[in-house]
This record gives sequence, structure tokens and C-alpha cells, in this order.
Amino acid sequence: MSLQRLAWLLATLTGLVTALLLFITGYYGYAGVSLAVAVSAAINLR
Repeated sequence: MSLQRLAWLLATLTGLVTALLLFITGYYGYAGVSLAVAVSAAINLR
């Protein structure tokens, strides 16, 4: 696994965890933005 792919994977996982935590605490708008960031980072994993 290349370093670039690892960095995008970590960015994706961080975005997903952040979105989950924000959703649990009730910050739905911020959770949606974090989810969008995670999806954007996941696109670069291809």
C-alpha cells in the first residue's frame, strides 16, 4: 500500500468517525458536512 493511498484511507476513516460522533451528539448539519468530506476523500481511494 502506497503512502498516498494510506493517507486518503486515514482521511476517510477520520471523516466517518467524526460524522458518527457528531450525529450521536445531535449536530446533524456538521455530521452531514463531515460525511461529505469522508465521501470526497473516499473517491480518491480508487
